[in-house]
Amino acid sequence: MAENGFCKDFLWGAASAAHQIEGAYLEDGKGMGIWDTFGQKTGYIIRNENGNVACDHYHRYREDVAIMKELGLKSYRFSVSWPRVMPDGYGTVNEKGLRFYIDLVNELTEAGIEPMVTLFHWNLPTAIYELGGWENPQIVDWFAQYTDVVTLALGGKVKYWMTFNEPQLFIGAGLNAGVFAPFEKKSTEALMRISKNVYLAHGKAVRVIRKNCRDSIVGMAPTGEIVIPRDLKAESIERARTLTFSMKKENFTSSITWWSDPVFMGAFPKEAEGLFGEHVPSFTDDEWKIVTEPLDFYGFNIYQGLEDLDPAEKYGPYAYPGSPKTSMDWNVTPEVLYWSCRFLYERYGKPIMITENGMSCFDWVSLDGKVHDPNRIDFLHRYLRSIKDAVSEGIPVLGYQYWSIMDNFEWINGYDKRFGLVYVDYRTQKRTIKDSAYWYRDVIASNGGNL
Repeated sequence: MAENGFCKDFLWGAASAAHQIEGAYLEDGKGMGIWDTFGQKTGYIIRNENGNVACDHYHRYREDVAIMKELGLKSYRFSVSWPRVMPDGYGTVNEKGLRFYIDLVNELTEAGIEPMVTLFHWNLPTAIYELGGWENPQIVDWFAQYTDVVTLALGGKVKYWMTFNEPQLFIGAGLNAGVFAPFEKKSTEALMRISKNVYLAHGKAVRVIRKNCRDSIVGMAPTGEIVIPRDLKAESIERARTLTFSMKKENFTSSITWWSDPVFMGAFPKEAEGLFGEHVPSFTDDEWKIVTEPLDFYGFNIYQGLEDLDPAEKYGPYAYPGSPKTSMDWNVTPEVLYWSCRFLYERYGKPIMITENGMSCFDWVSLDGKVHDPNRIDFLHRYLRSIKDAVSEGIPVLGYQYWSIMDNFEWINGYDKRFGLVYVDYRTQKRTIKDSAYWYRDVIASNGGNL
């Protein structure tokens, strides 16, 4: 442990997702994913924008990796597009699509940047969606087949792997709330079947990764609501912990415990039986062994914390009239990174990786040709100090992946929300490194010593 708290090999990095940056949505044999499909329709995404071109990273990845190297990134978390590699989701492999990721990984390793691969970041192949998607039990083996193809191609140079990004959103928002692709509202019974398939697909994928990738370091990247204690009294901390790991019937698919307890603890959350009775998925002993395949870290995507408010309270310490918010209208709550690391480590017993955290600002190129984003610098400073508090207490945190490396297609929000360290002019694809990126470069160079 270094004097400033961060271990010497702390993975300072940034993150992205294939559909949000790659573009080239029908090039070189790529198939359609559900976000591609719904992106061609009207009424789903603001101004009917889509990811057809996005940041054109598919053609500009060398330029983008050169920027990452200039910023001194130690790691880069990206996702592989399932429909780019396997247009139908199973069977035929698109060698040109696979070659893109091989070339990207080669470029990263030559730049001294640790590649971290997420196998699924929401863009389900449309061909599989039309066969029932996550409700079709065959998807378990289809995902394992896809994992086999990717890990055989990249396993020699990729050590860090994540199976799923945020099942709370691709299932909870996509198939329960119906606000993300494929914009459906499934019954509770269907969501139970879907959940079982996700658990098993995750576990089988972990087995494939272990088989194909020596010395692999494997996790997943869920999200969820972390409740910040009202104060540092023991009873307040315990109440916040209880609320963080609670689960409600109407939005159970958005909870931390629904997706994490079976994988890390081999059991469903304690509320599940009372809420759903016989509908809770059942597993054979062999299936439980698949679901609970051991993981090496707990990845977590977190942007803001929740307050522990009594029903009669309208405001609290973090949300009050005129309190600071990002351009996503999210509260600025730096403490949430400390409590995320602490609560998740205490419950699941695995080293923590912050796989996404960042801020959307109202950015533009100033008259001097630069992008000045002091609010993002201040946000980063506060949030990184919160991680430093956690590691200084001995909580093992492996790294921090800022979301995102560049401005990109922000799902249903189109191109309005800018999270990037690098500004993208979508008319010309010109990249401009923001002030915050240079500030982050200095943090990385000092291994957090200047925080």
